[in-house]
Amino acid sequence: MEQTVHKTYLFVPGNRPDRFDKACAAGADAVILDLEDAVPESDKPAARRAVESWLASCSQDPGGIPLLLRINATDSKGYLEDLPLSALPGIAGIMLSKAELPETVAEVRRAGAPLVIPLIETARGFANAQDIAAVPGVQRLAFGSIDFRKDLYISGKYEELAYFRSHLVLVSRLAGILPPIDGVTLSISDAKLLREETRRARRSGFGAKLCIHPAQVGVVNEEFLPSAEEVSWAQRVVAAAEAAHGRAVAVDGEMVDRPVVLAAREILRKARKDA
Repeated sequence: MEQTVHKTYLFVPGNRPDRFDKACAAGADAVILDLEDAVPESDKPAARRAVESWLASCSQDPGGIPLLLRINATDSKGYLEDLPLSALPGIAGIMLSKAELPETVAEVRRAGAPLVIPLIETARGFANAQDIAAVPGVQRLAFGSIDFRKDLYISGKYEELAYFRSHLVLVSRLAGILPPIDGVTLSISDAKLLREETRRARRSGFGAKLCIHPAQVGVVNEEFLPSAEEVSWAQRVVAAAEAAHGRAVAVDGEMVDRPVVLAAREILRKARKDA
């Protein structure tokens, strides 16, 4: 059976149970109940109770939306309190903040997490990304670009991060896991910026993006679909290749060989799947 590939992951603060159902109805592929950055330290115990209570009241995931839980980093005092929640009924997986060591990721898995999405947010985590990606149970990596820039004193957020983004795409492919998830766009009102950043992530090889507001979900979902121009190109390539019966052929002035045809078929597959 083909694995479901999520494109949008929507955060909702763990101390705002009034927003849980709304988040699940926002159209995201997955919802992340957040116990880390979105929750003040003084509210974290109440947030854990709120998550447990809400999950207990749900006979199944609301709307069939996979629910993930972002837990605090291992060097925080909240980590050990969060860890037992990994096995809560209704939790589809754990997002581990500031993942730095494969041993820690494996510990979360042993605690009962059905799957783990490590957030690469530090220099140490990046240096160990290949080993982290190879831990059994890791579904995909996520790039915590804002904290990463802070950790490495990087002021820019585009070409300055190109190497780091490409490396996460590479190690994900080598580990045989899903393409990584891009970090958040902080603006919730600038749809143009969100589109640009999502397109840049997609072109870089990322397969999904983290969202911090329901208003971002539709734009991100749309931008991870093949565009009308891409679909049209793919249709022309496949039609020309099939008509050529293995002979050399050109489309739009460019030669078409097997890798190009395979790429075109993949575009059409994604377009059909999400139609």
